[in-house]
Amino acid sequence: MPTYEYQCETCKHHFEVFQPITEEPLKRCPKCRKKVRRLIGKGAGILFKGSGFYETDYRSESYKKQMKEEKRKTDTSGKKKEKTKPKTSSSSSGSEKTTVAKKV
Repeated sequence: MPTYEYQCETCKHHFEVFQPITEEPLKRCPKCRKKVRRLIGKGAGILFKGSGFYETDYRSESYKKQMKEEKRKTDTSGKKKEKTKPKTSSSSSGSEKTTVAKKV
């Protein structure tokens, strides 16, 4: 529920009321019972609660650099991927060829 600001047109009393959006705006001042008007609010700050938001989106530059360094080390120190190449061999007659996959 939002907080609305009101100001009395007669006594200039300024107050805030915590009320649902669906509720009608107040019409009378709680002090002098004269007419009030609802002011345009300043808005509210956004709070992000929970895990994940700040951890993934707003890391420091030193942290990002450290993570890149660690990733680079694991990429170069790990085993290289083995590729397969087809091997062709011919029989003694030379008319037949067989393809065999070999790990390199």
